Amino acid sequence: MARSSFQKLKLLHVMNYLLQNSDEEHPITVNQMIQYLESNGIAAERKSIYDDIEALRTFGMDIEECKRGRVFGYYVASRTFELPELKLLVDSVQSSKFITHKKTASLIKKIETLASVHSAQLLHRQVFVKNRIKTMNESIYYNVDEIHNGISNNRKIRFLYFEYNVAKERQYRHGGAYYVVSPFAMTWDDENYYLVAYDSEAGIIKHYRVDKMTEITATGVPRESNDETRSFDPAVYSQQVFGMFRGEQCRMKLRFENSLAGVVLDRFGRDRLLVPDGPDHFVFQADISVSPTFLGWLAGFGGRAEIVFPASAAEAYRDFLRRALS
Repeated sequence: MARSSFQKLKLLHVMNYLLQNSDEEHPITVNQMIQYLESNGIAAERKSIYDDIEALRTFGMDIEECKRGRVFGYYVASRTFELPELKLLVDSVQSSKFITHKKTASLIKKIETLASVHSAQLLHRQVFVKNRIKTMNESIYYNVDEIHNGISNNRKIRFLYFEYNVAKERQYRHGGAYYVVSPFAMTWDDENYYLVAYDSEAGIIKHYRVDKMTEITATGVPRESNDETRSFDPAVYSQQVFGMFRGEQCRMKLRFENSLAGVVLDRFGRDRLLVPDGPDHFVFQADISVSPTFLGWLAGFGGRAEIVFPASAAEAYRDFLRRALS
């Protein structure tokens, strides 16, 4: 590249150098910028650097000037993401079961580029969950993208669905045949990503763990729907289906000790109406799938929680406890 071409990139180099190397604790001097530009084959005078900084300020960069002793320096005062926000993102990626170890390292490295090299070192101190369980399916990110393509383009998708056996080998369900469904939403439950879709053959809404799906492709067939899908609310669905295990759904009345109010609101939403039932208890109603996961969740509270009605759900709970005792 000709020297004149290098000169045309001068302003971009100044901007990049400030973003990568400066923060409030590490201002950059004009001499440092001149030396950096020279190392990239770009000649620069002090006045031109001042002009570049002013141009970047006009462009919208928040560049502050500070004095350390007898030396003046410049630093980027605010960025798209502030350091506490980047720490939060790193924590989320690091602790997520959904993201593989390999992708975790890749994403954190990309997040670090959003801070100065000095601040990026602080991101390494983020929480590390010992022996963290991570998904084994590296293609999950592309799966999510393909599912969203099907939703946005109003098309059915097809995919293979598998489970792992004790040898950690994939065993395909449905006899190894493709599932073909109408995708409607993605939802998150118990640290797993799920596709919620309408199965027109069965005539019901089903869900599938995204990390257990493979060979996902959008078809040319428009999505199908019914009354349930047209009024579908992912938040309500997650509240009703515990651990994404569906059972017979019914309107249920539950009774809890007052000390469990926070637990109930976290699970069923802050807008849930809790009705006092004596000085020490409250009751509430919700549509819930009577699944082993829900019954196990309820059993965790011992005698502090009970099913008031319907009788069929209460009997299912008693059967669950009897089986556990036996």
